[in-house]
Amino acid sequence: MLPMSPSTKLLLLTALCLPVTRASAQSNQPVRVVIVGLEHGHVDGFLQAFPRQNDATLVGIVDPDPALRDKAEKNFHLDHTLFFSTLDQAIATTHPQALLVYTSVAEHRKVIEAAAAHNLDVMVEKPLTISLDDALAIRKVAREHHIQVLVNYETTWYSSNHAVLDMAANGTLGDIRKVIVRDGHQGPKEIGVQPEFLHWLTDPALNGAGALYDFGCYGADLMTVLMHGDAPISVTAVAQTDKPSTYPHVDDDATIILRYPHAQAILLPSWNWTFSVKDMEVYGTKAEAVAVDPTHIKSRTTQSESNEDTTATPLTPPNNTSLHYLVAVVRKQLDPQHDLNSLDTNITVIQILDAARHSAAEGKTITLAPLPKL
Repeated sequence: MLPMSPSTKLLLLTALCLPVTRASAQSNQPVRVVIVGLEHGHVDGFLQAFPRQNDATLVGIVDPDPALRDKAEKNFHLDHTLFFSTLDQAIATTHPQALLVYTSVAEHRKVIEAAAAHNLDVMVEKPLTISLDDALAIRKVAREHHIQVLVNYETTWYSSNHAVLDMAANGTLGDIRKVIVRDGHQGPKEIGVQPEFLHWLTDPALNGAGALYDFGCYGADLMTVLMHGDAPISVTAVAQTDKPSTYPHVDDDATIILRYPHAQAILLPSWNWTFSVKDMEVYGTKAEAVAVDPTHIKSRTTQSESNEDTTATPLTPPNNTSLHYLVAVVRKQLDPQHDLNSLDTNITVIQILDAARHSAAEGKTITLAPLPKL
């Protein structure tokens, strides 16, 4: 073989490096995101957040209601060309890489199936969907089309929750015996949610239930991760409407008890709290830890005589916000399996909520059967 000249070596080295350079440049480009739905009140926070993002770009907003499109355009000073009445039109025009979904919960399955047809990753607002049948259909289409389906919870981005989950995972708490999770507020009408949001939140066909689904999902999500993805043996729930003149069609207060082989969880979702609350108490054989608020923890070990109050270490990208997280997943820099946002975790969450709804309606404990495998 003839020796290569220095110039030939340089050309070969350049050719070999080009694909890597291009791939790197592509991965560093902002992820193109389309928002689907403007009827979920949480969308406002994302419309405010996008201008501050360097790794995600909002390329389209879809809603069939022209009044909601006009309101968003005016309130957030958005370019009129961002808005579309149909998802197909938005995808064809903007070529997104991911969808953020802010429809009613009942619409999630339909949007995810549409996204799968275009091989787009999706993040929906909690909970994943309204029934176990829908959840299993979502799992099937996601696997067939190799897309990621993620579920966004406000409490995922609480450093206190991550700290307590870490304490459980590394054995600091010992064996988990009991978990109590409180979530909710004074009620959606009482806190003044938008009319379009209130409309579907209080419709069981669109929301799955009332407070039981709206806030029960938070505790079910945290407990599923604490139990390493295992579903409970049984679910027992009671639900009632303490404010029938305000919420005539859905529950506004519920208690859900989850039984595991060696642990129990008590989930307390409500639209009747005195103030907004999202906290978690985890009791183990070696220690207990309470995520008091988004950043603070109260803990005590078997050797301690008093509680220790600490501030959790702040979360860092991509695990500190939903947009950072979504970008990392789309770029395949993060594998979402078995975490708070992942599809596998949230299939179990819906299995729990679906059973809780039936338990409350039928007045009996529901024993969970293993889920069918694909």
